[in-house]
Amino acid sequence: MNSHRSTRRRFLGQSACSALSSVSIMNTLLNLNLANKAAAQQAPTDYRSLVCLFLHGGNDSYNWLVPRDARHASYTATRGDLALPTNQLRALNQTGGDGLLYGIHPNCAGLQELFNGLGGDTAKRRAAFISNIGTLIQPVTKAQYLAETVPLPRALYSHSDQIDQWQTSVPQGMTQLSGWAGRAADVLHSVANANSLSMNISLAGNNLWQVGNSTTQFVVTDRGALTFTGSEIGDALHPMRLKNAAHRSIIEQSYGNLMQQSYSQLTKSSIELQEFFLQQFNSFDDSAIRGLFPTNNWVAQQFLAAAKMIALRNGLGLHRQTLFLSFGGWDHHGELLETQAEMLTLLDGALTAFQRALDQMGLQDSTLTYTASDFGRTLRSNGRGTDHAWGGNALVMGGPVQGGRIYGTFPDLTLESNDDTGYGGRTIPTTSVDSLFAEMLRWFGVSAADMDYVLPNIANFYNVNSSSLPIGFLKPGTWV
Repeated sequence: MNSHRSTRRRFLGQSACSALSSVSIMNTLLNLNLANKAAAQQAPTDYRSLVCLFLHGGNDSYNWLVPRDARHASYTATRGDLALPTNQLRALNQTGGDGLLYGIHPNCAGLQELFNGLGGDTAKRRAAFISNIGTLIQPVTKAQYLAETVPLPRALYSHSDQIDQWQTSVPQGMTQLSGWAGRAADVLHSVANANSLSMNISLAGNNLWQVGNSTTQFVVTDRGALTFTGSEIGDALHPMRLKNAAHRSIIEQSYGNLMQQSYSQLTKSSIELQEFFLQQFNSFDDSAIRGLFPTNNWVAQQFLAAAKMIALRNGLGLHRQTLFLSFGGWDHHGELLETQAEMLTLLDGALTAFQRALDQMGLQDSTLTYTASDFGRTLRSNGRGTDHAWGGNALVMGGPVQGGRIYGTFPDLTLESNDDTGYGGRTIPTTSVDSLFAEMLRWFGVSAADMDYVLPNIANFYNVNSSSLPIGFLKPGTWV
């Protein structure tokens, strides 16, 4: 057994056999419902993109979003040598939300502006935070957690398991893995897109979030697609280009063997899609927005490519897109203050440039961006950094967002409070990832009838037929 995995691997109060049965039943229900769900979905006529930036490693988000009122005393007492003083925080000026005072990390001047109002315009508050969010099967109190009377996510505090759970939204586990964006594509792709290019595009390699039961992801780079013609390589005599050309000549042949011919046709179709995508990508003139993205910031360059892909939706024949980006290295068991500060500088520059570019291109209202991470981190310092925990803070950003607000319930940062499981300050999430995902999916166009297929646990947190939203960060009129 993986040494990082929690002893709470199964549904509490159930045998391992019954837990496996529950997982099998869930997969069966997902597969049985798929055909009916896709048939029932109405074709969208507008364009919308959902963008995920995954912060791999577990971001210490209680040094990203910090109280700057009387609660700062508890924060300082708990965090000790990791605490940021109030005079270093950048003030976030709420309009609504929980009405309390917060600051953001000093290296996040751009996000401060997006929260308070882009360009000083309070009508352009593009960013908000969802506080104390995490994976849950159902709501959990501290008493229930300690008494082990309710089911908890499998392998809490394990990197790989919690990454999977953020991306599948099925914390009890699945025998056949699929992600919630992939399942959304299952019910939206055939009616939302004009060609065979996947609506799920990844700039960060293969991921679980975009894997569906009947749809796949399309993996590209920040320079476009990788092709077998080697057209993305300038030198005609480059060894890679010569090898790719040889491979292409092989699959252009006709074969009498059925398996060989099928493989050849499948590979050829894939290559043609890559070539089509690269042609569209290279045809876009990004000179009007390129200067917004710092050239010495590799995360920003990912977002420049993402902005181009969103701008190209019409040419790609996509009414719906999901885009996956990744930024790793957030597992700060040591040297938290200096290392996180450097990484937040990159993060801030990338997200700010992306949102500014969308606004400049007039695409701000059709794009919703959010951050995700393995888990939050312990409130108490381990002497140099922090360790794996549970609840944390996430950012949502875009024109559809009622920005300038903190949503959810910010936890009591006092050690051993009712929000703390123990073990150095592991906060129990008060907002489920399902609630965040369901709200974004209502904006994205997934119907109430399809929501239980995409998010199997959503009924534990939210009535999908409700006339209100689970969290409420979307502007009125932007969702159905």
